[in-house]
Amino acid sequence: MQITRPRGTNDFLPGTVEKWQYLEDEFRRICREYGYAEIRTPIFEHTELFHRGVGETTDIVEKEMYTFLDRGERSITLRPEFTAAIVRSYIENNLGAAPQPTKLYQFGPVFRYDKPQAGRYRQFHQFDAEVLGTQDPAADAETIALVADYFQRLGLEPVREDGTGVISLHINSIGCPNCRPVHREKLQAFLKDNLAGLCPDCQSRFSRNPLRILDCKNEKCQAITAGAPDIIDCLCDECADHFAGVRKYLDAVGLRYTIDPRLVRGLDYYTKTTFEFISSALGAQSSVCGGGRYDGLVEIVGGEPTPSVGFAIGLERLVLTVDSVGKKLPEQYPVDVFIATVGSGVKAAAFALLHRLRRAGIAADQDFLNRSLKGQMKYSDKLKARWTVILGEDELAKGTATVREMATSEQAEVPLDGLAAYFQGKLK
Repeated sequence: MQITRPRGTNDFLPGTVEKWQYLEDEFRRICREYGYAEIRTPIFEHTELFHRGVGETTDIVEKEMYTFLDRGERSITLRPEFTAAIVRSYIENNLGAAPQPTKLYQFGPVFRYDKPQAGRYRQFHQFDAEVLGTQDPAADAETIALVADYFQRLGLEPVREDGTGVISLHINSIGCPNCRPVHREKLQAFLKDNLAGLCPDCQSRFSRNPLRILDCKNEKCQAITAGAPDIIDCLCDECADHFAGVRKYLDAVGLRYTIDPRLVRGLDYYTKTTFEFISSALGAQSSVCGGGRYDGLVEIVGGEPTPSVGFAIGLERLVLTVDSVGKKLPEQYPVDVFIATVGSGVKAAAFALLHRLRRAGIAADQDFLNRSLKGQMKYSDKLKARWTVILGEDELAKGTATVREMATSEQAEVPLDGLAAYFQGKLK
């Protein structure tokens, strides 16, 4: 029986991987411009980290984590998100001792056991960025601006007043431990007469975390919660001022946004600001980026109180959105130069030339299947090589090679000892 990949996972093949590399490179570039440094945390962590950090009542912890006992009988979980792991690393490595705030970014695979569908997989990939050590609303606005700038560089225009564009920004504030109890009481009073009509998950959330009911995607629950009290109306003065500050900074850089009272996000650690970037091209799985402030998470995980804010971008959904607008990414050339040989007597010389080109930083390859010259030229074309070097016994005797530019079929005779410099000049 043929062994196939597990359900909810993907093989990313040549042709697709280059697109991912471009998106990763652009994300690295803009993070550097915004003053973020890259961090890399383990793919698996102790399960307790996510129970404490993500929250016991979240779908992630209750239903979706890949958890197992290792050989030492320790409970280990494949990371379902980045923030808790980055916070753990921030505490463990005493990053708070450096000048604050600390700005970090990371990307890689995350794992959630979920029903696979378009844009949702069991192993998926995220870009993540966090700012730890500041409660300034300008930091919230900066993280949002970073995402907006990144999307625009990819050709994903924000939705305008005339409806054109593909990315819209939604923001909300979900308050803090001081003002959230006021909203909790009002929400429970609103829902108690219709408790039996809620889905089983929301019924269990009613007493533990009723705010999460507003995040439920069940249509019956959404209908029941229509008209529920808005948490914005319950904010304390500090949270209201903070949210006003976020909006002020977004307005200052001209970022359009929609205030969405139902945007509460699915993780327990959020406080104050929450935000999402929504793609009009994705259908049901429309969120491309989500984030917000989490002023209590560092303390929950075991550190000193440290106000923080961050976001995560779903890479698979980002790729779908980029594809939907027909964005043509810069063409990738996996091979700059292909060496085609004529006659068996030149193969060793061609192999030595190949080695010299590679050591000069030029991506180069040659035939390893003893094809004819015609077959080698076809293979070079399939590799999308920019140039083909034709080397035969006559060329070798003269100390030259014929260089053909594949796009134009123009040819030039170049000395063998000058080939590396010739291509380096062309590739500048």
